[in-house]
Amino acid sequence: MDATFWAFVALIIFLGILAYFKVPGMINGALDGRAERIRNELDEARKLREDAQQLLAEYQRKRQEAEQEAQEIVSAAKHEAELIVKEAKQKTDEYVARRTALAEQKIEQAEQDAVNEVRASAVDLAVEAARSILADKVDAKTGGDLFKAALQDVKTKLN
Repeated sequence: MDATFWAFVALIIFLGILAYFKVPGMINGALDGRAERIRNELDEARKLREDAQQLLAEYQRKRQEAEQEAQEIVSAAKHEAELIVKEAKQKTDEYVARRTALAEQKIEQAEQDAVNEVRASAVDLAVEAARSILADKVDAKTGGDLFKAALQDVKTKLN
């Protein structure tokens, strides 16, 4: 009996002990459990991937909606700016027209005042000239009476 034989016997005894304590079943159970855990983890990973794809699709949709809304806001702002510019131009034109009309009225009033002043000066000159001429030709009392009468006549015509 050599050492190889005893090694073989020890191996058989060792395998018998392993079989007696059901070690191959335990190893098999452990491997099956691990395979089941891996399968569960793969299923969970698949579910997470699907959820992530759904979230990605939802965020892409929301981003497109936000971009569209931003474009609508920009478009509305441009339209509003155009309206404001148009309204400002219209108000400016109206203001210029009012100021022009006011200036024309002031010019007309100034012209009327100048004409009235020239007329008043002409009347004063005419009266003074008439008084001077009459003073030379008429005595003082008659001249004073004529002057007063002429002055009264001019005053009534002006009013």
